[in-house]
Amino acid sequence: MTESVDISAKFDRSARLQRRLHELVPGGAHTYARGPDQYPEHMTPILTHGDGAHVWDVDGNRYVEYGMGLRSVTLGHGYRPVAEAVTEAVRRGTNFSRPTLLEVEAAEDFLSLVPGADMVKFAKNGSDATTAAVRLARAATGRDHIAVCDHPFFSVDDWFIGTTPMSAGIPESSRSLTLRFRYNDLASLDAALTSHPVACVVLEAATATAEPAPGFLEGVRRLCDRHDALMVLDEMITGFRWSERGAQSVYGVRPDLSCWGKAMGNGFPISALAGRREYMELGGLGTDAERVFLLSTTHGPETASLAAFRAVVRAYETERPIERMEAAGTRLATAVNALSAEMGLDEYVRVEGRPSCLVFSTRGPDGVPSQEYRTLFLSELLDRGVLGQSFVVSAAHTDDDIDLTVAAVDAALVVYRKAIDAGSVRGLLRGRPVAPALRRFATPRRLP
Repeated sequence: MTESVDISAKFDRSARLQRRLHELVPGGAHTYARGPDQYPEHMTPILTHGDGAHVWDVDGNRYVEYGMGLRSVTLGHGYRPVAEAVTEAVRRGTNFSRPTLLEVEAAEDFLSLVPGADMVKFAKNGSDATTAAVRLARAATGRDHIAVCDHPFFSVDDWFIGTTPMSAGIPESSRSLTLRFRYNDLASLDAALTSHPVACVVLEAATATAEPAPGFLEGVRRLCDRHDALMVLDEMITGFRWSERGAQSVYGVRPDLSCWGKAMGNGFPISALAGRREYMELGGLGTDAERVFLLSTTHGPETASLAAFRAVVRAYETERPIERMEAAGTRLATAVNALSAEMGLDEYVRVEGRPSCLVFSTRGPDGVPSQEYRTLFLSELLDRGVLGQSFVVSAAHTDDDIDLTVAAVDAALVVYRKAIDAGSVRGLLRGRPVAPALRRFATPRRLP
């Protein structure tokens, strides 16, 4: 058990607003990953605005932010060229009864970046794009089963959430159609494809902490071809972080369909499904086959997000944001890992992953990942002006931001060392530990 403490005046107004949010919004946030149970109890800032790599909360606290809108912001909050493009688009109207010129221009921009794709359709969130890909693959192949990699998240829809601990309300008939396989394990994929006729294979090319083993993606492509299954690549995170052309360009693999979102609009809501014409046209008017209800959304083509996307494309042509993210991330990871090693904590606290998509591990005295020790680390960083569930950077993170973060980590590790030496966080942790976002029950962070 952790010792309870009074809510610090530093978060007083945020705490009141968080309680109000629980009365208004299930879970106290509109995204589970943004929920208060993902942050130290009593230290859940309610934000007012951001600028570059900084955010401010209702209590007037200023933070260097990491994670950057669940990885959706790569150019920085309020990046002026995007804001100006959106402002101009809004002045001219946001939603119409026919396509706009922006839809043509945005599609041309997108397809010029992703030469392996022949057609694209825009939407508003990643789940819609990935679910449309699954639906399209099922229609194209006439099969019901799909094979999904053991990556953390693909969609809010039944075909994926039914495989997680939060599967309440999803029929077994739906859950049973999703087969799982392991990343970098071609044998497990082959077993899944052999067990049932499979419509598609869904995976990320890489993650923050896992690169494809030599031959893995090529092997996935071969197995898909051998079993007549479509290869669907999720580029939600890798697109515009690994490359504006996606991880498929980095690793030299061509999927049948790919799904995009997050950093496409630097925080504005836009996603995309792209792929080979022979499949995408099944949702169009150039086919004699039975038509697929692919994507059809009121707000998919609204002008603000399309204008944001086009401004992002221009920024990637001139500002070299990926190089800047890689440089900032490398500097941060090197410094933090050096501090951890100096304090004899490198077995417990370590920064890992691609420099543009860093995460940190927090282990207890037994060397096992610990929610209690993670919470302690997060709370010490928050106290020192660093907000984030990760160290995912943006191109707006400056050397000064990295230096402030390293200084915060330096002080946090002193407290972490005490907890490791004591074998417990007792007396150091304020409130209950954080909990996995996707879990079956509200405990251990059920509302009092």
